[in-house]
Amino acid sequence: MFRFLKSIGQEMKEVDWPNFRQLRHDSATVVSTSLFFVAFLALVDWLIQLFLKLFI
Repeated sequence: MFRFLKSIGQEMKEVDWPNFRQLRHDSATVVSTSLFFVAFLALVDWLIQLFLKLFI
């Protein structure tokens, strides 16, 4: 078990962690993409509701 935990520690030291600028850019990309899909799906939902109200 201790050998396993030691190997995890060694692997974590070899990870190339992003710097603050990369992290900020990637986070902004995720947030903006999420907001785009929220708006798109809200529009599609509204259009489907409108379409169904016309025929019901």
